Amino acid sequence: MSAEAPTTMETETVASESKLESNSLPPKPKFEPLKAHEMSDGRVQFRKVSVPPHRYSPLKKYWMDIYTPIYEQMKIDIRMNLKARKVELKTRLDTPDISNLQKCADFVQAFMLGFDVADAIALLRLDELYVESFEIKDVKTLRGEHLSRAIGRLSGKGGKTKFAIENATKTRIVIADSKIHILGSFANIKIARDSLCSLILGSPAGKVYSKLRQVSARLAERF
Repeated sequence: MSAEAPTTMETETVASESKLESNSLPPKPKFEPLKAHEMSDGRVQFRKVSVPPHRYSPLKKYWMDIYTPIYEQMKIDIRMNLKARKVELKTRLDTPDISNLQKCADFVQAFMLGFDVADAIALLRLDELYVESFEIKDVKTLRGEHLSRAIGRLSGKGGKTKFAIENATKTRIVIADSKIHILGSFANIKIARDSLCSLILGSPAGKVYSKLRQVSARLAERF
């Protein structure tokens, strides 16, 4: 009995020592969030967006509308390089988030594709917006008058069909010759694209409208 007693005492002291050790761990370090220029090891990040010739005049006209939100709100430097014909963007020391640079590049790119500043600026404010582009020949190979008629079907009389699709799907559509650009959320772009593809393939506008009504009603129920 006397031989067993000290062993139990020893186990108790060891347990109490291990508890003391666990309690005496150093506190967790608290690190401040990294700034944009610190994430890239202090290197300045650049983006360049090409300016097509037909967007020169609109860019001059709306330059301050593009410049103000990028420079003042997103804290990104912007300039027009006349020699290279490109809009150049770069991060600053006070840029709050590195992703702001890509958002600004997407915003400028959307403007170059033909979207209004008021519509394209949504790319800076919302994360779930995208621009998708495709050509009529990706859907169906059309030439000559057939291609012209397909473009006419897409826009409708006075742009009526295009506006109807935009309003029903909460997207913005640019039809530039045989290229089509859609700005919106992922699900809404899909609905708009399906409607445009139906029109390209020869569906009458009335049939597309009725299908849009069903889909938009379903979308409204979901949300």
